[in-house]
Amino acid sequence: MTRIIFMGTPDYAADILKTLIAADDIEVVAVYTQPDKPVGRKGVLTPPVVKILAQEADIPIMQPLRLRDDNVVEALVKIECDMIIVSAYGQILPKAILEHAPCVNLHASILPQYRGASPIQQSLLHNDTKSGVTAMWMDEGLDTGAIIKISTLEIAPDEMVESLYTRLTKIACELTLDIIHNWDRKSCTPQSEMDASHCTKISKADGLVTFDNADDIFNRYRAFTPWPGIYLDSGLKLKEMTLNERQSHGSAGEIIAIDENGIVVQCTKGSLRLLKVQAPSKQETSAIAYLNGKRIGCGNTLV
Repeated sequence: MTRIIFMGTPDYAADILKTLIAADDIEVVAVYTQPDKPVGRKGVLTPPVVKILAQEADIPIMQPLRLRDDNVVEALVKIECDMIIVSAYGQILPKAILEHAPCVNLHASILPQYRGASPIQQSLLHNDTKSGVTAMWMDEGLDTGAIIKISTLEIAPDEMVESLYTRLTKIACELTLDIIHNWDRKSCTPQSEMDASHCTKISKADGLVTFDNADDIFNRYRAFTPWPGIYLDSGLKLKEMTLNERQSHGSAGEIIAIDENGIVVQCTKGSLRLLKVQAPSKQETSAIAYLNGKRIGCGNTLV
């Protein structure tokens, strides 16, 4: 029986934890996750999904504000385990924990590309044709450890973040079991620092767009739907769209076509077909209904 300490917070991590719990030859002896956080306008204190899953499986749960605190480290190293599995936990592991047991991180990119907090979104923002999950032997850096194994998949040109997230989660679960059962520690490969790139957390402000480059806006739509969404400076949210074409040049924001399939908006380069929009404090509606309500049409600028 392999004894595992698991560290993770969001849905991606919860699915990996679920896989570990279901394995007959694995015992999850403790779960570390982020503290409960206030959610919504009323600030309702809400636990991470990993915590809920651990509670259902009757696994001891720790939610330290700072993993580096001495008392937290002292308590953790008293837990006997064969391996520590980390997935989207949100804190860097101190040296004492890294030395307690082999620490393996499941990172949703092809490292050393997109180290950091938003690798899945970055692959869409950059219009990559391939993504993957990297299992790495953790060190004191941020996603800098030696690579154990990488599982990859192809990205469709119109794939959305939720679809890619789901597919990456599936291969992450499979890769986790593979590493636990078959890891040869002598076969790890150091990462190339020359090829490394970094990404930060996504914020609400990242969703603001102008009608500059249609290709760029469409990739932001793929990466940021449903959250934080993409929207104009006026607050109009662009809820559903397709890339119309990439090559034309024209007046940014001009409505150049209206038909039963939506409206076509010119960008400085390329154009987009908008299907659904949402005005501030209004319900989502078709782009055509929005234009009718505003009494604007071809030749006008969408704001």
